[in-house]
Amino acid sequence: MRTERRTLLKFVTAAVTALWLSGMPFAQPAAASEKVTVFAAASLKNALDAVNAAWQKEAGKEATVSYAASSALAKQIEAGAPADVFISADLAWMDYVAEKKLIKDGTRANLLGNRIVLVAGSKDTAPVDIKQGFDLKGLLGDEKLAMGAVDSVPAGKYGKAALEKLGVWSAVEKNVAGAENVRAALLLVSKGEAPYGIVYKTDAAADKGVAIVGTFPEDSHPPIVYPIALTAESSNPDAAAYLDFIKSAKAAALFEARGFKILN
Repeated sequence: MRTERRTLLKFVTAAVTALWLSGMPFAQPAAASEKVTVFAAASLKNALDAVNAAWQKEAGKEATVSYAASSALAKQIEAGAPADVFISADLAWMDYVAEKKLIKDGTRANLLGNRIVLVAGSKDTAPVDIKQGFDLKGLLGDEKLAMGAVDSVPAGKYGKAALEKLGVWSAVEKNVAGAENVRAALLLVSKGEAPYGIVYKTDAAADKGVAIVGTFPEDSHPPIVYPIALTAESSNPDAAAYLDFIKSAKAAALFEARGFKILN
């Protein structure tokens, strides 16, 4: 038995050596398709999840998404986090990464638009006429106004700009509960931690626990624009195709169905 094993081992060794000497390569297993990694503003979650599902069905490819405040995502990209696509909820944070040469030239586009609204946690809350000098402080009393952090989160920045333009920011500034992203602000209202909040219209539509009680005039704040771009460090061969799909008519219909305005 040992003699037979030795003979078999010598035969296998000789065969492998002959294969190597002949210059024939060993067969390599096919590499698994790499998922496209997307860094996207938290307010995009429901719509982008639907778009990604459609892309997977059509192209047989997958995208994995990290949702957070645009500010946090931009800082992560700056720190070297591996991402193929960045979708910001404002122009400022896309400008930030662009100035640092962190996006690919020629891939940036303005993708979507949105509105900001005042939401309440009760369906019975009376509508609010949002206009110059409206009494937001009277509505809040000593309670909190949930918003994204006003110094960094785009929804918070838009909200603060609107309140300043309408002349009520100074009256409610101390009431503001700044959240790490707009979805966190929405949750504060939905869970009853704050009676009112300022969020995107699309976020309000995605949460059955809140009611829209007023919409901010579009001229009370800078235009709400969601830009998209490929990152400079991306080497994923599917990233460009994903970007094309995001800007396609099929994706546009899915974004519109969830309340976004198409800009491209």
